[in-house]
Amino acid sequence: MLYCNKLGPIVSIKGSITGDIYTTILHENLLLYLDTLANDGIISITLQQDNAQPYICKIAKAFFNSKMAEHRFTVMDDWLPYSPDMNLIENLWAHLKLELHRQYPDTATLRSSPQYIRQRITEQVYKVWWSIGAEVLEGLIDSMPHHV
Repeated sequence: MLYCNKLGPIVSIKGSITGDIYTTILHENLLLYLDTLANDGIISITLQQDNAQPYICKIAKAFFNSKMAEHRFTVMDDWLPYSPDMNLIENLWAHLKLELHRQYPDTATLRSSPQYIRQRITEQVYKVWWSIGAEVLEGLIDSMPHHV
């Protein structure tokens, strides 16, 4: 089975996400990532996301429809609601949180301004995210038959 064991970008946002913010994030991050994968010979990617309103709104659907062919990806748009066991990102978030607390045990007790705490935690999350190895990703992918 061929699958991708490469992490995509993680993006920090402030506030709530809207369709406009979501499509901006996708335009600025996802397309470059997909092009990088294509340069490595990984094509025909399926984007898996849940049914949150910003992800399925008209502007997001228009974005996907306008970019899918050029960047060689599809969107799984018939996703069951409330099905976290089928979405590997939930397990990856759990791994990220465990590693964050393991590597930075003081995270829960940080004391300073909200801006400093946000900046510090964002830096820590980025460091942990980019330290996630291929073996973790492959393990998550290999666990899918159990979830199905």
